[in-house]
Amino acid sequence: MAKPAQGAKYRGSVRDFPNFDPSQDAETLYNAMKGFGSDKEAILELITSRSNRQRQEICQNYKSLYGKDLIADLKYELTGKFERLIVGLMRPPAYGDAKEIKDAISGIGTDEKCLIEILASRTNEQIHQLVAAYKDAYERDLEADITGDTSGHFRKMLVVLLQGTREEDDIVSEDLVQQDVQDLYEAGELKWGTDEAQFIYILGNRSKQHLRLVFDEYLKTTGKPIEASIRGELSGDFEKLMLAVVKCIRSTAEYFAERLFKAMKGLGTRDNTLIRIMVSRSELDMLDIREIFRTKYEKSLYSMIKNDTSGEYKKALLKLCGGDDDAAGQFFPEAAQVAYQMWELSAVARVELKGTVHPAGDFNPDADAKALRKAMKGLGTDEDTIIDIIAHRSNAQRQQIRQTFKSHFGRDLMADLKSELSGDLARLILGLMMPPAHYDAKQLKKAMEGAGTDEKALIEILATRTNAEIQAINEAYKEDYHKSLEDALSSDTSGHFKRILISLATGNREEGGEDRERAREDAQVAAEILEIADTTSGDKSSLETRFMVILCTRSYPHLRRVFQEFVKMTNYDVEHTIKKEMSGDVRDVFVAIVQSVKNKPLFFADKLYKSMKGAGTDEKTLTRIMVSRSEIDLLNIRREFIEKYDKSLHQAIEGDTSGHFLKALLAICGGED
Repeated sequence: MAKPAQGAKYRGSVRDFPNFDPSQDAETLYNAMKGFGSDKEAILELITSRSNRQRQEICQNYKSLYGKDLIADLKYELTGKFERLIVGLMRPPAYGDAKEIKDAISGIGTDEKCLIEILASRTNEQIHQLVAAYKDAYERDLEADITGDTSGHFRKMLVVLLQGTREEDDIVSEDLVQQDVQDLYEAGELKWGTDEAQFIYILGNRSKQHLRLVFDEYLKTTGKPIEASIRGELSGDFEKLMLAVVKCIRSTAEYFAERLFKAMKGLGTRDNTLIRIMVSRSELDMLDIREIFRTKYEKSLYSMIKNDTSGEYKKALLKLCGGDDDAAGQFFPEAAQVAYQMWELSAVARVELKGTVHPAGDFNPDADAKALRKAMKGLGTDEDTIIDIIAHRSNAQRQQIRQTFKSHFGRDLMADLKSELSGDLARLILGLMMPPAHYDAKQLKKAMEGAGTDEKALIEILATRTNAEIQAINEAYKEDYHKSLEDALSSDTSGHFKRILISLATGNREEGGEDRERAREDAQVAAEILEIADTTSGDKSSLETRFMVILCTRSYPHLRRVFQEFVKMTNYDVEHTIKKEMSGDVRDVFVAIVQSVKNKPLFFADKLYKSMKGAGTDEKTLTRIMVSRSEIDLLNIRREFIEKYDKSLHQAIEGDTSGHFLKALLAICGGED
């Protein structure tokens, strides 16, 4: 087992058992398997609470005492998934990896996902141990076996990774970083076809520290993350392998958290993957994986295993997991500091926001107005032409078309579209035709009219718009409905929720940078109101008001610093703490603000995903976000969507909508990732 770097904290969930007695343990296991049936509880309790080193000693003592092979006896006594898990724990790590790879390339077909997971994630030392273990166990050459079972660029990259020669120094040359960025860009985006050899050489050999800087610079230089270029330029198993390498360079623990989530989500469980990861990471980084899992998926790894497995198999997996993190938001101290460093990096990263709808280059409002009139004249409607024009013009151009349409035909284009189109397509096209502020004003009005209030729509709009956008919405609301937005919110909401919405609707958020001293004070207020501070310096009511003022009026850069200080001060994440300590609409609006500050495109990606997952589609939310973000950050939203959900927004829309509504949404989406 690879040891943690000197000075690094141990992050495994399984440790050496104190007062370890291998002879006593061997006897306990012998007795548990003696006679008719076996005591599975005793077997799992003992084996999951010993380190791998200790298990090897137990194996030796078992053979010395009873002249029998412990692994053979366990295989005989146990069955199914539980047997695979327990036997997996008994093998030394390198031999476990060797067995997984042997199984992946034996028989008909190859388990490419297993090859990718192991070879993309292991350190140089682990790779060298794996190659030696494979030779020892099977008297075969691992490179020769993999070469014989794979092909093309996928094979070439696997062979490079098998050398275990990734650079390991932490000294990074800025010139070489720039050179690698240029080489990758020229090998992919700037080249007709792709120079795969450059991707293989750079991603297969450079140090992790170097590559992290390359990825940062690549984003700044090209405007897109390296993952987007890999998806666009590579394909098949080679693409999957390169994406896995990038994920492991960024964070091996996050890569495994994602693999575990995918192994258990949806119908059925990918038990081989689940077993392999829980066994192989139990003495390396299981605590980090657990922390990232809870932060990323808003549930603990423990609870997902508990709900997805059963019997002794479940009990053994939960022991390897090492604990339940369902006190949502509580960081391990080490992980809190990692989160803090990630905040530090995100604060300096400036990602350019890009929409998917741009002004048409050869714009001719006269021709567009005539084409639209023709599409709606006479019997039937030519929806394809309407979609083609409106979805491929900017909002400013659509306003020119409206004006030209009225000048030419003395008719209101909006009224004509309303009478010719219906349902979801009508809502989408009419939304695109409205100026953004008037569209948002209308969505707010609809959220408040009739029986009941659509609090989610109110929160989504008011928690995410800039000061300028909020001011424009106020003016549009007054103009269109002859009533102030504040009065409308006052009469339709109540209590703290009303106060928060009205505060957001004033559009008075500060627009400067951060103030570190003030950020520490603000973080202290947040800790006190969320009841995790050591001391309290004020009454509850006054603290609630101060907390609202902080979240509703501080600038985004300042709030990012507040959240960083909050983690540093408390070892908690502010978002998860709000979810745990608050409830109802107040909780929802505060969470929306925090998510928007952290990563606004990801906030909208989550909303889009939820609008389409499960039975039925929330067409109103889907339409509102696609319309309102199309010229602001929909391209960024697309990137966050595929990164988090492993499928493109284009694919999600395609699988969940139909007809002309689908065609119009895909036109706005602007492409497949």
